[in-house]
Amino acid sequence: METSLDDFNGRLTKDGIRIHQTVDFAGMHRAGALAADILDRIAPLVVPGVTTGALDAQIEAWVLEAEATSATIGYRGYKHASCISINHVVCHGIPSDKKLKDGDIVNIDVTVIVDGWFGDTSRMFVAGNLPRKAERLIQVTHDALFKGIEVVKPGKTFGDIGHAIQSFVEAKRMSVVRDFCGHGLGQVFHAPPNVLHYGRPGTGPVLEEGMFFTIEPMVNLGRPETKVLSDDWTRRDPRQKPPGSGGILFAP
Repeated sequence: METSLDDFNGRLTKDGIRIHQTVDFAGMHRAGALAADILDRIAPLVVPGVTTGALDAQIEAWVLEAEATSATIGYRGYKHASCISINHVVCHGIPSDKKLKDGDIVNIDVTVIVDGWFGDTSRMFVAGNLPRKAERLIQVTHDALFKGIEVVKPGKTFGDIGHAIQSFVEAKRMSVVRDFCGHGLGQVFHAPPNVLHYGRPGTGPVLEEGMFFTIEPMVNLGRPETKVLSDDWTRRDPRQKPPGSGGILFAP
C-alpha cells in the first residue's frame, strides 16, 4: 500500500505542501547525511575501467551496511540502488556492465530511507581527466544549483527559485531542462511541490519554514528538450549536460 501524505503529522498548506515539525528535522538530517556520505565514499571509485554496475553494487552494500533501505529498488519496477548517468544522459541512467572511459562525466543519484525518512541527493564526478570543453558546463550547473539555494528564505516563492536558476543559466547561453523538476520529500519519496528550475519571480507557493524539498537543475548546452529511451527510464540528449541536485531542509 502506498503511503499517503495524510498519514503523517504536520500542517499542510493550501498547495498541499507539508510543513514539518522541529522534531522531524533529525530524521531528515540522518537520511540526507547517509546519502551524502555514500557519494563521498564512492568518489575515489569513479575511475576509467570501472563499470556502472559495480559502482551500484557498492552503493547498495553501503546502504545495507548502514541498516538503511534503498528507495529506488522496487520503485516502479526499478532494480538498482542508484541512477548513474553518463555524458549525454540527462538522468535516470541504469547501472550496467558499461565501463567508464577517461573523461566521462558521471552523475550518481542516490536515495536512501533511514527510519522512514528519505534522503535524496546526486553529485557529478569525472572519470580520469576532465575534458576542457566540459569544465564550463559542469561549473555552470553547479553554480545554478547554489543560485537556487540562495533564494530559499521565508516569504520567497518557488517561482523565485526557478527564475534565479533560469536567468543564471541562460545568461551563460545554456538552457534548463524542463522535463524534470525537484520535489518535496520527507516520509514519502515524492511529494508536493514540483520545484521547477525555471519560472517567473513572485509566482508559485510561498516558502515557509518546515518545508523539505529538493532542487535538481539539469542544464543543456543546446535546447532544453530530452528524449526517453526504450528502457522507459533513461533520458538523453545529443549534448552533454551534467545535472546537480540537493535536498533542502527549510529550518525554523
